Formats: sequence, C-alpha cells, structure tokens
Amino acid sequence: IVGESGSGKTSLILAILNLIESKGKIKINKKDLSQLNKKEILNLRKEIQIVFQDPFSSLSPRMNVEEIISEGLLIHYPNINKKEKEEKIKKILNKVGLEYKNTIEKYPHEFSGGQRQRIAIARALILEPKILILDEPTSALDVTIQNQILNLLNKLQEQLQLSYIFISHDMTVIKAISDRIIVLKDGLIVEENISSNIFNSPKSEYTKKLISSVV
Repeated sequence: IVGESGSGKTSLILAILNLIESKGKIKINKKDLSQLNKKEILNLRKEIQIVFQDPFSSLSPRMNVEEIISEGLLIHYPNINKKEKEEKIKKILNKVGLEYKNTIEKYPHEFSGGQRQRIAIARALILEPKILILDEPTSALDVTIQNQILNLLNKLQEQLQLSYIFISHDMTVIKAISDRIIVLKDGLIVEENISSNIFNSPKSEYTKKLISSVV
C-alpha cells in the first residue's frame, strides 16, 4: 500500500487490526471484523501481527530481548513452559539473523537500528501469524540496512509462507517487496494492480507522480 503522508495508510492498518472504528466492512477469510467477539479478536491479533516504522520507539527500553519477544507468547499461550519458550525464541532469532546467546539479555539501546528492526520482526513472527503488516519498516534505516531488511523479509516470506501488507511512501521500496500494489490518496484507492503493471503502465496521474519522484 503506497501513498504520501496523510493518504490514509496508517488509518487503514489500524482499522484492519480493529484498533479504530471504521465505516464499511473489513473481511478476512470471509469474516467481518466488526462482528467478532472478544475471543475472536484475540485470535485475530495472533494471526495478524505488525512491525512498526521506528524500531527504537516500538521496543520497550525497560525490557530485554527475551522479555520483548516472549511477551506475545505469554499472552496467547499462558501455559507455555520455560523450555518451549526458550526453543521458540532461539528459533525465531536464528531466522532473523541474530544469535541467541549474544542477544537475549541485552536491551534495545545496545543494538543498531537494523538489529532492533530484526528484533521487532522476531517479536511479530514468534506467534506464527498468517499476515504480517509492515508499517514503513525501513524508512528509519539507512539505504544499506534497508536493503538487508528487505532481503530478510523476502526470505522470511518464502520460508514461512507469509502474506505481507507493506505500507510505504517510497516507490523504490514498494517495487522491491510487492507483488500487488494499492495506491492511496486522501483515503481513497486511486489505482490497484500487480506490481509490474503499476510501474510499467500506471493509469492514475497520482501514481505517475509517485513513480517519477524516484526515477
């Protein structure tokens, strides 16, 4: 999902997560999210996880990596034992390219921006979601680290068979990650198509403007 600041991207994902009220209907697996009960909403939060834009502000400075990553596990699986929790944390840290022993007891300020975003991705993926929402996850990183995170996300998607909802204002990033693109402007969809069609033959003048800004 691409659009300039104020286009409605963040409002859309908050509505998908059922964190704000919205008009119209949002359906996942033919279920209307507005009709879900509390238990169904809790299950939805497990199946749809989110990685935020700024990895520093999205990670609690008072929690170490073990506490950060296991927080969701303890909410959704309160009876999980210590060994099971440890094995899950080890496995997910390995998938995002971080070493368990050198990571687990440290706090967010002890890591680089790219490492913090890997921790945020691990926190989201440990619950084995079906959908991962990524809200401008590379915009706070320099170009080299951006590419590393995008490569990691592409690898994880293939390994875990994930669906991504990737939010960005950067058409270069969108081109590198997206199979299908929705272009938002003032809360409205102005264009929707597969990625190659959007970039090779955009229909909307707004889409053309976004593409020309990075060419």
